[in-house]
This record gives sequence, C-alpha cells and structure tokens, in this order.
Amino acid sequence: MKCRVCRAPAVVEVRRHNAGFCRDCFLGHCRSQVERAVKEHRMMGPDDRVLVAVSGGKDSLALWDILVELGYRADGLYIGLGIDGYSGPSGEQARAFARARGLELLEVDLPADYGYDVRSGAAADRRVPCSACGLSKRHIFDRVAVQGGYDVVATGHNLDDEAAVLLGNVLRWDLAYLARQRPVLPGGEGFPRKVKPLVKLGEREMAAYCVLKGIDYQVEECPMAAGNRHLGYKEALNVIEERSPGAKASFYNGFLERGSELGAGTAAAEREGLHPCPSCGAPTTSAVCAFCKLVEKAGGDPRRRLPVSAR
Repeated sequence: MKCRVCRAPAVVEVRRHNAGFCRDCFLGHCRSQVERAVKEHRMMGPDDRVLVAVSGGKDSLALWDILVELGYRADGLYIGLGIDGYSGPSGEQARAFARARGLELLEVDLPADYGYDVRSGAAADRRVPCSACGLSKRHIFDRVAVQGGYDVVATGHNLDDEAAVLLGNVLRWDLAYLARQRPVLPGGEGFPRKVKPLVKLGEREMAAYCVLKGIDYQVEECPMAAGNRHLGYKEALNVIEERSPGAKASFYNGFLERGSELGAGTAAAEREGLHPCPSCGAPTTSAVCAFCKLVEKAGGDPRRRLPVSAR
C-alpha cells in the first residue's frame, strides 16, 4: 500500500478513510484532524491556557504532544487514584513524558491529599469504582483549572470512546447525558470549558501515533474497569466497524449534526439550578456536591485547599 499523500510506502492504514500513510504523513494527518476539530467546534484560541487531563495512557499523552506541537500553551494534570499496580506505573509514564519535553505536569494524589483511594471511595459511597473514579477526576480537573487560571480542560476522549458512550446513552435514552455529550462543554461560574480534541481520531490511530513518535505509555487497562459496560459497547461497535469501516464516525458525527439538541432543555434546567457547594464551593444542584459526599463518607476532608504540586 502507498501513502495517499506522498505515494511512499505506507506504514499505517486507516480503513474508514480507505487510505494508508507513511510515518510523516500519518503524524501530519493526526495533527490536522485535531486542528480541524478545534476550529470546527471552536474549542480554544491561541491565547487560551490549556490544562490537559493526563492519565499516562496513549490518548492523553498523544493529545498533549499534538497540542504542544500546534503551539498551544498546554500543561498537564495527573491524578493519582491509589490503584495498586496501576497508578504507580501510569504516573511515572506521565512524569517521564513531561520531563523529556520540559513540560509542566501538575499532580494531585487522592490518598495523600484527600485520604481515600478509588476502591475505598467507591465502597464508602456505594458506587462502582468507575463511577467514583470519574466523579473524583471531574471535580479535581475543574478545581485545579479554576484555581490555576486555566481557560480550558482538554481530555483525551477519542472517536471510539465517544461512539461507545453515545451508544450507551441512546440505549438508555438518557437525555441528560445526551445533552452533555458534545465536543465542547461551555464554562461557567466555578468550572472551565471542557473540550475533546481527539473526536476525529480513533483508538488505533492514537496507538500508532505514540509508536511512531516514540511515546511510552501505560498499555495495561485499569484493573477496576473489568466488566464496565462501556467496554462492552466498544466491543460491539468494533464488530460493526470491522464489517463497515466508518460506521463509528457516521454514528457519532450524525448525532452531532442531527441529534445533539436532544435533551437541550434538560441541560439548561440543570444549569439554572446550580449554586456553590457550601463545603468546597464547586457548582452543584444538591445541598452538598456529590464529590464532598463521597469524600466525607470515605473519611476525608473535602474542605481542604487542594495542594497541587508540579513535578
């Protein structure tokens, strides 16, 4: 197979585009897809300060690398979740990436800073681990961004992630979640704008990007994710994609073009009911935000000012 851009021997095939790419043209393809997503959805401007949510995995590290190459002022934030055998190696991958490029990586550690880990927090609040993890990360990303004066939080959700989440939300017809499933969530009082610049790129493309750029990343899946419905939806979509390349992109992009207003009224009503949490100050619709409830049940203190460290 030849590279569709320069006709040199291809090293990567992207079936949904019916195309192969050589190394340099593939890396350029990834950068251009991110640039297109940023411009198409008005995710960020050249003067915005960007905080990249870094996990140590392929997607977040590739995203950080691409944003820096595109000229954005992007720092990273790694959250230590206290998962035995997983958090240690993933944190080191994030640190090694930042050190090698002279980038700033901020760190928050759940056990050290809040007194709980994902497993104990999930048990205390009677949640599944992925729910406790997501709640904790969202709250801390918002809080660090607001305290640090960042305009945007960028996450490494790729096309496969978004298509799988969309499938789950459609199967349940969860209008509240459908209303929030967009490449950009606008900021407001107490929380920053959130963007997903990788929505035009798939999981295999991000893995290939890291291999071709020499980016080491955490390969193993989080052990807490076993049995997660999201992974099942991914597997189902992979079967469809194998038979019909481009199905994931058509499904997700069709939703953005024709169905993204579903639940818009629900989202507006939620925003109108927001008020500062009396414990931590984060926006919430409840008497106390869900994060503070979780931390208190786990025996921690959510009122502490977050001690963010740069390493």
